[in-house]
Amino acid sequence: MNYQNKLFEIIDRLEEKPTLLLHSCCGPCSTTCLALLKKHFLVTVLYYNPNIEPEAEYEKRKKEQIRFLKESDKEGEIKFLDCDYDNETFRSKTKGLEKEVEGGARCGVCFRLRLQYTAEKAKELGFTYFGTTLTVSPHKNSKVINEIGAVLESIYGIKYLYSDFKKQDGYKKSIELSKAYQLYRQDYCGCLYGRDV
Repeated sequence: MNYQNKLFEIIDRLEEKPTLLLHSCCGPCSTTCLALLKKHFLVTVLYYNPNIEPEAEYEKRKKEQIRFLKESDKEGEIKFLDCDYDNETFRSKTKGLEKEVEGGARCGVCFRLRLQYTAEKAKELGFTYFGTTLTVSPHKNSKVINEIGAVLESIYGIKYLYSDFKKQDGYKKSIELSKAYQLYRQDYCGCLYGRDV
């Protein structure tokens, strides 16, 4: 399935701007996603990434996300929702998966953890949609991410925004925008397990 086409089908059916709680893994990945989505949704960026280690790295990425929003959204249309650093939850959920290959079962658990939190928060706060920037990365399995989103949609009753933001040069555009805003681009996804593999 072409999940980016599915996103455009959803956009084509919109009659007004619905609310969207968008999980963002980092500033660079959010660039091209937000450039598209802010035209069609009332976006709140959710920064929930308990997988990022160490905490100093987490804080550095969060600050870059906030800086990008301030510099790119002069009108202040995009809101930001911060979360506490929650690495212990990630560690407990991935216990026994430390030696998994990058892109394997551990990553699926991590995607589920972050998307489930986003869905729960979206339901709690009354959002129409929830989604994620994770699909912009060529290192992330969009099929797995979207399948998790679909399951969570049925559990929480909040519409999941399908996507594959890497399509149509999305990843390339995110690199270009990251350079234009001089964003810090990390050299590993987040967890130290993946970095040390």
